[in-house]
Amino acid sequence: MATPNIVNVTSITPFTINGAVTTSNQDIIDVPADKVYKINTILIANVDGTNAADITVSVSTDNNVTSHAIASTISVPADSTLSLISTTLYLDETDILKISGSANNDLEYTVSGEILDDA
Repeated sequence: MATPNIVNVTSITPFTINGAVTTSNQDIIDVPADKVYKINTILIANVDGTNAADITVSVSTDNNVTSHAIASTISVPADSTLSLISTTLYLDETDILKISGSANNDLEYTVSGEILDDA
């Protein structure tokens, strides 16, 4: 396993993932060996028409030993969408992006970016 050299990338593949947020801390991206994920957008939509809900997003850079928050218990008002990042986030091989909410199925996530490979 070698960290990809982003100067010598041989392929760039776009991706978009989405799903429902639960109260369990979910791994939504687990970067495979020899890849880098360039995260451009993290959107959180509150689909509950009445209640606000909190979102927490974290990153593990040590193969899931510890995680560090990039957003912690941020309130998302009912029927609104929150853009969580304003700059690019790079996830290296074995890094993990995690997400959890204060209520099951009140929040939905959409994450988009590119997968960089130098193979």
